Amino acid sequence: MLLRILRRHLKPYWKWLVAVGLFQGAQSIASLYLPSLVADIIDNGVAKGDVGHIASVGGTMLAITLVQIACAVAAVYFGAKTAMSLGRDLRGAIFHKVGDFSEHEVSRFGAPSLITRTTNDVQQVQMVVLMTCTLFVAAPILAVGGVVMAMRQDAGLSWLMAVSIPVLLLSIGLIISRMVPLFRLMQKRIDVVNKVLREQLTGIRVIRAFVREDLETERFARANAELTDVSISAGRLFALMFPIVMMVLNVSSVAVIWFGGLRVESGEMEVGALVAYLSYLLQILMAVMMATFMGVMLPRAAVSADRIGEVLETESSVKMPEHGVATLEGAGSVEFADVTFCYPGAEQPVLRDLEFTVREGQTTAIIGSTGAGKTTLVNLLPRLFDATGGAVLVDGVDVAQLDPDLLWSRIGLVPQKPYLFAGTVASNLRYGKPDATDEELWEALGIAQGKDFVQEMEGGLEAEISQGGTNVSGGQRQRLAIARALVKQPEIYIFDDSFSALDSATDARLRIALKKHRNRATKIIVAQRVATIIDADQIIVLDRGRIVGRGTHDELLKTSETYAEIVESQLTAEEAA
Repeated sequence: MLLRILRRHLKPYWKWLVAVGLFQGAQSIASLYLPSLVADIIDNGVAKGDVGHIASVGGTMLAITLVQIACAVAAVYFGAKTAMSLGRDLRGAIFHKVGDFSEHEVSRFGAPSLITRTTNDVQQVQMVVLMTCTLFVAAPILAVGGVVMAMRQDAGLSWLMAVSIPVLLLSIGLIISRMVPLFRLMQKRIDVVNKVLREQLTGIRVIRAFVREDLETERFARANAELTDVSISAGRLFALMFPIVMMVLNVSSVAVIWFGGLRVESGEMEVGALVAYLSYLLQILMAVMMATFMGVMLPRAAVSADRIGEVLETESSVKMPEHGVATLEGAGSVEFADVTFCYPGAEQPVLRDLEFTVREGQTTAIIGSTGAGKTTLVNLLPRLFDATGGAVLVDGVDVAQLDPDLLWSRIGLVPQKPYLFAGTVASNLRYGKPDATDEELWEALGIAQGKDFVQEMEGGLEAEISQGGTNVSGGQRQRLAIARALVKQPEIYIFDDSFSALDSATDARLRIALKKHRNRATKIIVAQRVATIIDADQIIVLDRGRIVGRGTHDELLKTSETYAEIVESQLTAEEAA
């Protein structure tokens, strides 16, 4: 998966990669040439006392060193540019892929895991590319070139390389093989820590209200300790690696000096050649160490790439049509034609055989006990889920055949849990219509009964809204979410239990304003409170995913026992009448 991701996402940057290869190659060749010049200075300059030769060769070494530095800087520049661009593209690809997911895929991965995959996992892959461009490209050149140059100096010591290099590779290979499963487990433990932390930050009010700080502290400590244990285990193996490398390096150096000294004593080798040979052996082992360093990073990057690939290769259960219907002739009629929906893996359907029509400009209310399937029903209309049976039609066309932009432009959704984005009141209200004027914003706020409190906020429309809308009350947040949908002025409004945080008087004023100012729009209202839907044109009563009643409030009181029980539990007989 790592190679597949790199091939796909590094393709646009092949010119930069070629530049990295050229500069790293030039730098490595310069590094390999320098020890031979050192040998020449020792054998032909120092040994013979030729100062001119020392100055001449020394000047050449200085020029080569400057070229080496320039090439190294250029290679790092292009390598860093490539790695950072890859990270940007991967984060963008994951973000856009998640944006296409249905509710099912988002729930399956979970928000904490998706955040980790977009940040930490991408960072691991990005770091591998950076290290490859700055270290690993030079490693094989130095290793192969070092062997060739060392044998040119003296072939009699070649057996030392034949022993030291395999020993180093075998030792490092054994350590890396034990690190791979630890890195895989580490990424999962990071997901768990993110999940626990996210839950605690989101539910801080609940935790304090129930005085569960100690329990949550213990829960986080447990998740944190599990991640720490895995990290320590991987860290111990990582810490063991470099002592082994240094031990092999030092033992090899001692062996070269020992056996090379014997060859110098016997006249089979020059002193300069021995110094150069030792330099080449160190370069070879350093190249192996660089490859080893990459070997440490590759397993974790491979695990991260698998997790990234899992997101990128997951197809949404909601399939978008290639050539969807781009125009509609109606003005917002909705029809549920024998609709059934079952969550993946569930034993029983949540919705069964739903059959009803919402005419243009009509207000249809959906009511039922908790768990009856009300929210699931309205989520089928904007295709947050797709019906597993039957069809949902807008103006006579199946929503699965509609162009997604056309479908979503016709729907104004106010979700069960209203969410506001960090910014201002105006930026939140313009979310569905960026070019809305201030007059349109104030009109929507007036209908949503939010004009008064927005005027009292410092800055009015430019008043700051924190992430999630936590700096306003639940009722204010709900009214701002309703106003956001009203600004869009779609043909169909979906209010998913959107009046629950409003008092009865505000609820009534809002419904009257809706009827007056948005009387041509189709409105679908999910509600728990009978008072909210009592004047609806059509009320659908759901029970365990089935329609058990349909009609106006007065009709249902006479024909639906379930509705009558709901009314009785909320209103007195006099109020119901």
